[in-house]
Amino acid sequence: MGELQTARLVLHPMTTGEAERVVAGAPDGEARWATGYPTEGDVLAARRFLRTCADTGDPGPFGNYEIRLREDGTAIGGVGFHGPADETGTVTIGYGLIPSARGSGYASEALRALLRLARARGATRVRGDADHDNTASHHVMTAAGMRPAGQDERVRYFETTWTGTPDAPDDREAAP
Repeated sequence: MGELQTARLVLHPMTTGEAERVVAGAPDGEARWATGYPTEGDVLAARRFLRTCADTGDPGPFGNYEIRLREDGTAIGGVGFHGPADETGTVTIGYGLIPSARGSGYASEALRALLRLARARGATRVRGDADHDNTASHHVMTAAGMRPAGQDERVRYFETTWTGTPDAPDDREAAP
């Protein structure tokens, strides 16, 4: 799986070696990590990715991606899937940025690229969630095209669903 590029970012598919370095907090000689990377969320995502790889193999395009600035390749966060699509075509996403990179639209930009990838690879629904008080994350998901899909006592849920073929321009439906 190759890198995904947006106007300002490169989403670099994480390898097991890179995930191991994120968990250890030790970049290799070529990696460029911004101050504050990896965050606790990046470490948790890398551990989940490593467990998935050990249990069922590399999840291919439904793995983790390091968010890098396109201008210099510096890692500022992560975005990815919690695993491959289930039998209904549903995938769950997660994302996060270092504090100094927040508020610039990077998370929404990265998430839009991830949604396009999910759709192109056959997913029919993408889900995400955020704590009730995490309004910035609510904004990220709605800015990327996801819609509120319910809540419980802890989190608010968001999703996007598609019908038709991936190249049909106007077939995204709002979540019920």
